[in-house]
Amino acid sequence: MPRSSATSAAPRLRPYQTQAVDNVIAHFRGSDEPAVVVLPTGSGKSLVIAELARLARGRVLVLAHVRELVEQNHAKYLAYGLEADIYSAGLKRKESGRQVVFGSVQSVVNGLDDFATGDFTLLVIDECHRVSISKEALARGADDTEDDRRRSASTYARVIARLREARPNLKILGLTATPYRLGEGFLYHRHYHGMVKGPEDAFFRDCVFEQPLRVMVRQGYLAEPRRIDGALAFYDFSRLTPQRNGQFAERDLDGVVRGNRATPRIVDDVIERARDRQGVMIFAATVAHAEEVLGLLPSAECALVTGATPGPERERLIAAFKARELKYLVNVAVLTTGFDAPHVDVIAILRPTESVGLYQQIVGRGLRLSPGKRDCLVLDYAGNPWDLYAPEIDQARPDSESEPVQVECPECGFANTFWGKRDGDLVIEHHGRRCQGLLSTRDAVDRIQPGAQDDRSNPEASASAGVGSVTNESRGAASGTNKGKGAASGANEAKGAASGANEAKGAAAGANKAKGAASGASNKVQCTFRFRFKVCEQCGGENDIAARACGHCGERLVDPDDKLRDALKLRHAKVLRVSGMQLAATTNGRGVPRLKVTYHDEDGETLDEWFGLETRGQRHVFARLFLRRHLRAPGSGWQPRSAEEAAEQAARLRAPDFVIGRRTGRHWRVDEKLFDYVGRYRTAEAAGG
Repeated sequence: MPRSSATSAAPRLRPYQTQAVDNVIAHFRGSDEPAVVVLPTGSGKSLVIAELARLARGRVLVLAHVRELVEQNHAKYLAYGLEADIYSAGLKRKESGRQVVFGSVQSVVNGLDDFATGDFTLLVIDECHRVSISKEALARGADDTEDDRRRSASTYARVIARLREARPNLKILGLTATPYRLGEGFLYHRHYHGMVKGPEDAFFRDCVFEQPLRVMVRQGYLAEPRRIDGALAFYDFSRLTPQRNGQFAERDLDGVVRGNRATPRIVDDVIERARDRQGVMIFAATVAHAEEVLGLLPSAECALVTGATPGPERERLIAAFKARELKYLVNVAVLTTGFDAPHVDVIAILRPTESVGLYQQIVGRGLRLSPGKRDCLVLDYAGNPWDLYAPEIDQARPDSESEPVQVECPECGFANTFWGKRDGDLVIEHHGRRCQGLLSTRDAVDRIQPGAQDDRSNPEASASAGVGSVTNESRGAASGTNKGKGAASGANEAKGAASGANEAKGAAAGANKAKGAASGASNKVQCTFRFRFKVCEQCGGENDIAARACGHCGERLVDPDDKLRDALKLRHAKVLRVSGMQLAATTNGRGVPRLKVTYHDEDGETLDEWFGLETRGQRHVFARLFLRRHLRAPGSGWQPRSAEEAAEQAARLRAPDFVIGRRTGRHWRVDEKLFDYVGRYRTAEAAGG
């Protein structure tokens, strides 16, 4: 897609919008792999889409899931003085002849024959976090009957399959403010700042540009969100458990809000705080809840929109709200995307939000700029734990006390972001499994010196040796860049400590590097360091804790249930279901200082390990045999220099789920420790929960 001169009527792009366009062009010049651009709500995705459509050589299809977005994107393109078609039954237009077509995905999927020619070169998907596409679905969408496709493939997959039938090298770009799906994690595999974010088989391969929300607010492109948690009146959703799809059941929500005495006080508080405000959006938990809230608001100033509201009535109510004929608009999960009312300056959240992505979408309704608007008041009466500026993390949140923490990889230096806990600035626990850093293929090979492969596969040797050698260039690409530039969208935002200079540098000023990263991401590989791992007994290779076969030699990994079952059958073996671990600085039978580690089970049985920490060699052994598996924050580099220090800092260590001991003479020795156990045997922690 070559850049051409803009028409005189072309809107003027902001610097970050220009950078986004440049990065997309750079990526597609070197790759046909689907890509993503991440821009916060209100940042002007429509203008980026319009510019890309204007610059495209071939035909362009722009898809959206609601007609409001179809109209909005179409209008931005018309602002260039160009013409484009609309394909949307809801807008009563089904045109597909011009170079650029803006369509509703449902209408397009029902009229695929109109898009069967091979001249579409670019497909743009707005709000692409709604897309769930697998390779299998694409294959079925292209090859099976119409009925099979309807059952097996998503609407987006069917459109993509048809367009790829005519043009296999179709370029596909997604745009979103929240690049993750509830319960599935990130939409894309690689980030242009040099990190792995989503699964290896993600449909979208690369995020080629991201503009952090914090930067947008700081630079004055979005209104500042000012959050106030309901203190005098609020709902307690803390006991609700999401369903398997990650969402709360309506009956559970109703059980909290229906007839709740807090509702009148909450509505009174919203009215009082919004007295001098322009527009108020209220997000209710259920339809019954929304109706109750509506009945407590000034009747002449409010309206309710739900999924059951008829189309014409919905349009009338939304138009009245945008015209400021209504001050309060109550809704139930229908106005989180594709809704643009810049004057909104109060967001009242009366429902739990299942993810930071949904929370960002809700709050984003009030962040657009408007005359006379100084900020956006965010009133949360549901105790939502999300930080608007914090990144989404692929893993489920382990518990309510966990927060995003920054963890540096000891192998490549990349600054990862995982769920964890801090004691002040010290990370004392995290739940990361593998480093998310990306290295060039050459650096990945050079990092491991000749003859070091065997040691690297051995968890004991790698723990003390620093696990490989990192070149300066590799560190510059994976560590320094990501701490300065990548922090704008990841690790430092999670800490809330990123500087405006570094964020702006990462988001806008690093043009040349961003282009190179956008076009060269596919030539990079993920760092192999694992914070937590399962060891192959055949080759000593480290694997993910959920792996069933070794990724190094292909051998089947021994099932932990098999280990427990076999040990329970042996006379000279002892299995402890660990309920506690104790560290003590003491002396052995000869009076030599030692660290004694005692494992306890529920029935009072114990097994002990002894370690010396007086010499460098002893500390080396302790790190190899004990620390790397027991640290709550593996990779932190903490190395106690004495038994006393280890005992005092025991809170930084975790106990295994099971310990298997074997008798040697008159004594028992620890033969095996099982961590991160998932199987049919009960753990002591499960019994205590």
